[in-house]
Amino acid sequence: MPEVPFISLSELLSTFKEVVEDAFPGSFWVKGEITLWTPRANGHCYLDLSESRAGQIVAQTRAIIWSRNYYDIKDRFETATGMPLKAGITVLVKARVSFSPTYGVSLFIEDIDPSFTLGEKALARKQSIEKLTSLGYMEMQKELCIPDIPRRLAVISSATAAGLQDFINHIEGNPDGYAFDISLFEAAMQGDTAAGSVIAALKEAAEGDFDAILILRGGGSENDLSCFDDYDMAVAIAECPLPVVTAIGHDKDYHIADMVACTYVKTPTALADLFIDRFAEAEAAAEEIYDRVRDAVRERITSEQALVSMKVRAVTSALLGLHRKYEKRVDASASRIRNVATVKIGALQNVVSLLETRIASADPRALLSRGYVLVTGSDNKLLKGVGKVHPGDRIGVRFSDGSVIAHVSDVIREGIENDKANTA
Repeated sequence: MPEVPFISLSELLSTFKEVVEDAFPGSFWVKGEITLWTPRANGHCYLDLSESRAGQIVAQTRAIIWSRNYYDIKDRFETATGMPLKAGITVLVKARVSFSPTYGVSLFIEDIDPSFTLGEKALARKQSIEKLTSLGYMEMQKELCIPDIPRRLAVISSATAAGLQDFINHIEGNPDGYAFDISLFEAAMQGDTAAGSVIAALKEAAEGDFDAILILRGGGSENDLSCFDDYDMAVAIAECPLPVVTAIGHDKDYHIADMVACTYVKTPTALADLFIDRFAEAEAAAEEIYDRVRDAVRERITSEQALVSMKVRAVTSALLGLHRKYEKRVDASASRIRNVATVKIGALQNVVSLLETRIASADPRALLSRGYVLVTGSDNKLLKGVGKVHPGDRIGVRFSDGSVIAHVSDVIREGIENDKANTA
């Protein structure tokens, strides 16, 4: 069998090395996404850079930052961007191409441009804002209203956040003593899990009976707060059925979460003031209504009192007129009654005098004084005739000056002559 010509693998790869290194002499800038980040204890850092299209990796290579450059590159990048070098970010690196027959192509990174990464973040943020605006998410929360007296508040924050304690101290220590019912829904407020954690807390709080949901953190580095530019978190805030108020950072910070919220303030203390002021405004409005009602009532009372006084005077005058009118009638009636009574009394007095005369003339004592006597039978009853008297009866005879007891010797009936009747 004839011998086939060949070269060794090392010779072939060595040829590749010469071709690659001759084709890319010196250093040049390469854009790629860090898909693997592995710092080593010896100070070297090994990473993978890749390029993706439509979600698919179309290119990938190994890269190395030697220890002599690693810490300087890392410190300058993190200082400039406020975020750590890690997997998942797109970077622009200055590198030299190296080919090893053992490891293949590698990039030796000499520098990383932080301004490019900042620009990539700004571009991604701009694209998120445009998308949220086009889909109407920016206006959803603006259609909701915080109640005039927002007492029940759901707070989404880390339990250990200093900003949370500032908020609690300020709102509970308000000088007017307004009372709030505050419920904490814990969530991570920075890092890779922050967006998902806040979204979950939003969904849980939205199921409760609250007047508003508050998302607060209280400042931090740009990288710490970058989660609040997350598109999915912004959508969750916009779609929340309750008003969402944010207080994420300091004065220079303005995040997408702030843009889609019902309203936002800069600090947790300002957030507390927002709700305290709502109570104060409601109290002032109530006091104004009270003053207006009080003044209206006083004015009405004064008006009614004047009307009543006028009516009282009119009624009093009418009553006095009626009194005088009826007083005259009463006086006339009394006079007529007195006259009639005088005549009647005079007539009755005459009748009484006549009766007195008659009574006096009928008095038995008067009769007896004129010589008449009263005769009683044995039963002491007055005898008006001789029909019940018989000879032998005992009778009593009463005179004006005394009485006698007599025995009947004879009874003379009517028709006997007077001279015989008087014969003893």
